[in-house]
This record gives sequence, C-alpha cells and structure tokens, in this order.
Amino acid sequence: MANSRNFRRPPIKEQPNRINEQIPHREVRLVGDNVDQGVYPIQQARRIAELQGLDLVEISPNAEPPVCRVTNYQKFLYQQKKRQKEQKAKQAKVVVKEIRFGPQTDDHDYNFKLRHAEGFLKDGFKVKAYVFFRGRSILFKDQGEILLLRFANDLEDLARVESMPVLEGKRMTIMLAPKPASAKGKKKEPKQTNEEQTDQEVSEKNEDE
Repeated sequence: MANSRNFRRPPIKEQPNRINEQIPHREVRLVGDNVDQGVYPIQQARRIAELQGLDLVEISPNAEPPVCRVTNYQKFLYQQKKRQKEQKAKQAKVVVKEIRFGPQTDDHDYNFKLRHAEGFLKDGFKVKAYVFFRGRSILFKDQGEILLLRFANDLEDLARVESMPVLEGKRMTIMLAPKPASAKGKKKEPKQTNEEQTDQEVSEKNEDE
C-alpha cells in the first residue's frame, strides 16, 4: 500500500484575475458588451453578469473605482493568451549574419560573398561584414575600409548602413540592416525614349487641332 504521506497534490494555479464572489470592492465600474456602462454596487454588478450567464471579471483593480468586465472568463483568458503570443511573434529576434573578408580579397571571392549578403538581406537578416587583419596586414587598413564601403554601396538597394566602418582590434566592421519590404518592392517607371516623347507630342497637337 502506498504511503499517503508521499502523495503530493499538484499546486493549484492562481487565477490572474479575481472574479465574481472573489471581488471585494463595494462598487465597481462596469464595462462589456450588452451592459450599460457605469458605476454599480458590487452586488448589482454580480447580478447583471449572472443574468447573462457570464462572469464578473476584475480587469483594473487599481482604478478608482475598480473596473470589471462582464464576460465569459475562460474565453477572456484564451483571448489574453492569444494576444500575448501575437506580441511575442512580433518581437522576433534580430538575426545577424557575419561575412568575413581579408584586406586583399579578390573579385571572385568578393562577388561570392556579396551574393550571400544579398540573400541574407532579402530574408530579413542583418549583415555584419568585417575585414580581419592578420599580422602585418593591419598596414592595409585603408584598403579594408575601401572594401567595406564598396560592399555597402553594392548593397544600397537592399540595405541601409547602421554603422560605418570602425576598427576594433584586428577587425574593421560595418553593420548593414535590410531596408523595409515596401522600399524593395517599388518599381521604377521606364523612361520614355525620344521617339515615344515625339509621338506623344504629335498626338497632343492633333487633338488640339
């Protein structure tokens, strides 16, 4: 036979809101659908909720008077959790992708890394590009800065510069952030050729005549 002393009841979860008989105030401000909003004695507020088959939920205990909502409490909790999940989804973590160069990176390697950066930016990631100076290559720091500025210029349609090249120890770093999708989605209107402009002018003259 199991020892009853070793049996533990699961902890009871506390409700985030006081409801119905748990609300201790003498009067409350009532809000909700299908109710006349205003200040009511607590007994009357409970009665209004009861007649609708709903709960009286305290939503703002520190207000004067405290505010209560007439609602289905389980549905109220579900909507609250849903809002919290939506807020967390909006607060997405910022992902930073790093791209490393040498001070004398050749064109083939540069273009390969440039294509990678374009893909990262299109996916909404930030790009941290840096030139690593090994040993005496620190003497070429000016070349490193020129390379990073060229990199930012080649990506100007997709990215904005968050921080200009800065030397930190043996690294010179630049930070790029993706431009808003609306900016990328804009299409440039094709310019009219001289022949098209001439045809348009002739057409306008004929209409005037």
